[in-house]
Amino acid sequence: MTRLTAPKMSPAESPRALRRRPWWMAAAALLLAACTSVPLPRWPDATQPAAAGPIGAAAASRSTPSATPLPVQVTPIATAPSGAAVAPYGPAVAARFPDPAIVYSTPGLAPGRTSFTSNVEIRTWLRDLAEQSARAAGPKAAVLSLGSSQRGEPLEALIVTQASSTDAATVLAAARPTVLLIGQQHGNEPAGSEALLVVARELVQGLLQPLLDHINVIIVPRANPDGAAANQRVTANGIDMNRDHLLLKTPEARALAKLARDYRPMVIVDAHEYTVAGRYLQKFGAIQRFDALLQYATTANLPEFVTKASEEWFREPIVAALKEQSLSSEWYYTTSTNPDDKLVSMGGTQPDTERNVGGLENAVSLLIETRGVGIGRLHIQRRVHTDVTAITSVLNSTARRANDLLQLRSYVEREVSAKACNEEAVIEAAPTPTRHDLVMLDPQTGLDRTITVDWNSALQLRALKSRMRPCGYLLSAASTVAVDRLRLLGVPVMQITEPGSVLGESYQETARSTGARQDVRGTIADSPPVTKVVVDLVRGVVDAPRGSYYVPVNQPLGSLALAALEPDTQSSYFANHLLDGLQSTMRVMTAPSLTLQDAP
Repeated sequence: MTRLTAPKMSPAESPRALRRRPWWMAAAALLLAACTSVPLPRWPDATQPAAAGPIGAAAASRSTPSATPLPVQVTPIATAPSGAAVAPYGPAVAARFPDPAIVYSTPGLAPGRTSFTSNVEIRTWLRDLAEQSARAAGPKAAVLSLGSSQRGEPLEALIVTQASSTDAATVLAAARPTVLLIGQQHGNEPAGSEALLVVARELVQGLLQPLLDHINVIIVPRANPDGAAANQRVTANGIDMNRDHLLLKTPEARALAKLARDYRPMVIVDAHEYTVAGRYLQKFGAIQRFDALLQYATTANLPEFVTKASEEWFREPIVAALKEQSLSSEWYYTTSTNPDDKLVSMGGTQPDTERNVGGLENAVSLLIETRGVGIGRLHIQRRVHTDVTAITSVLNSTARRANDLLQLRSYVEREVSAKACNEEAVIEAAPTPTRHDLVMLDPQTGLDRTITVDWNSALQLRALKSRMRPCGYLLSAASTVAVDRLRLLGVPVMQITEPGSVLGESYQETARSTGARQDVRGTIADSPPVTKVVVDLVRGVVDAPRGSYYVPVNQPLGSLALAALEPDTQSSYFANHLLDGLQSTMRVMTAPSLTLQDAP
C-alpha cells in the first residue's frame, strides 16, 4: 500500500515558518511556469493587517461598525420546560456548559418557545432581510429559489453581496471570494440553522456587514426542511443527504450542487451537531466534552495547498476564536452504531459528503459540529454561540485572505487540469489506524476523563488502489442520467458529433459482489445494494460512436470526475447504478481527436 502523507518538515519548514516565507514549493512553481507566467501567491505573514477586523461573537457585542447598523434585537431565552428532562447526565455535567454572555434572538429562540424556528419562519426571516437591504444603502441581499424538497417545501438561500446584482454572473465578475454557509442537512441538528439566521441578520444590518467589502456570502439556513419538520436526521424518503453530494439522488442535494456550480464558492461551511451521549455513554461510560468538532475535506486527490489553506488560514483561527470565548474544540470524530465496536474515526474519506465533494471542487470545505443531538433544547444558546463564533471566524479569515484565495483557486485549477494523462491518481483510500487520547466527561461528576482509543486518522490517508489518471472518459449515448449529474456538479461534458476512435482502456471484470454503502458510522441510511467489482484494465483502440459523451479530465474538476466514473469504488456512478454496465465507460489515454460539442 502507498501511504498518502505530507512530506516531513524540518523546523524551518514548519507551518509557523511557512507563514514567514513564500509557501509554494519548487515543484509547484515549475508546474505553473510551464502553464502560465502568473506568479504564485505568497503564504501571507500571520502578523499582516487583516482585510477586515476580527469580528468574533464576543467582539460583536463590544464593537461598533463604521456604518451605524439598524438596531439588533437581543432577547433572553427561557429554558424549555422539557430541557432538563432530556438531559442524559446530571447537574455536574450541565455546569460545564454555562450560557454565554451574549443572548441570541431568532423565532426559535424566543422566550418560552419549545420548538425551533419553523420552515415558514425561516422564509419570512430571509424575505424581511432582503426587503431591509433594498431600502438601505450598502450591500444587497436577495432570496435565491433553489427548488423544492420532496414534500414541496421551498429550498431557499440568502445571498448578501456588494456586487451590482445578485445573479451568479455578476457576483463572479466582481472577483470576491464567495462563502457558502449550509445548515441543517440533518433535520435533527437545529443549532446551525438558528446560528445562520443570526449571521444573516448581522451581515445585512449589523456587525458583520463590513466584511462584505471583501467577500460575498450565501446562506442556506435549512437544507433539509422535511427532516427538520419531522425532527429526523434523514430526508423525507429516508436518505442521508450528506452522503448524497456525488450521486445527487435527492432534490435537496441537487439544489446545493446547482448553487455551488453557479456561484463557485471558495469557502464552504457545513454546520452540524453531534451525539452527546448515546453510543458514547454505552461504549465508554462517558459524555462528549467538546463544544465544537472540526474537520476539513479529507479524501483522495485533494490539492495539497487547499488542505494547507484549510488548516492554517481557517481551522487554526477557528480554534483560537473558540478558545477566546472559553469554548472547547477537537477534531471531528464519530463511532459506529455497533455497541461492541469501540473504534473511533475522524470524518469519512469517501467522496460523497458536502465536505469532501467541496474539497474536490477546489474549495476550502469545513465541517463544524456542535454538541446537540440527543439533548433537545438544552444549552441551545451556547450551541448557537459556538456556531456563530466559528462561522464569524471563517468569514473574517476569508475577508483577510481574499486576494490570496483568488490566487489559490486560479493556481489549483491549473494544477488539477495539468495532472490529466500523465500522473497517477488514487482510486480508493483509507484512513490511518493509530491511537488517540480522547478527553470525555464523567456523567456523574462532570470531571474530565481521558480515554485512549483506537483512532482512524483521516489526516493521513493510505492509498488502497491507484492507477494512471486518464485524459478523459467516454460514456455511452445511453448514459444520460450520469451526464446530467456530472453537469449539475459543474463537470464539463461534451457530445461526440462524428464517429471516431481513440486509444483507450476498457474495464474487464474479474470479480463481483453486492453490498451496502458504508461510512464510519456503519451502513449509510437508505442505501440500496451497490455493485462492487474488481477490474483489470485492457488497453486498445476504442470506438467513439456519434452521440456518445466525452468527459475531459484536463479541467478544474478532473478529480471529481474521477471519483464519479472509476467504477470499482462504493461511491461511483457504476456501483450505484447511474451507469449501465462496465461497457458504458472507457478511459481515454491520449488527447482525443474527436468532433465535439457541448452536451445538450
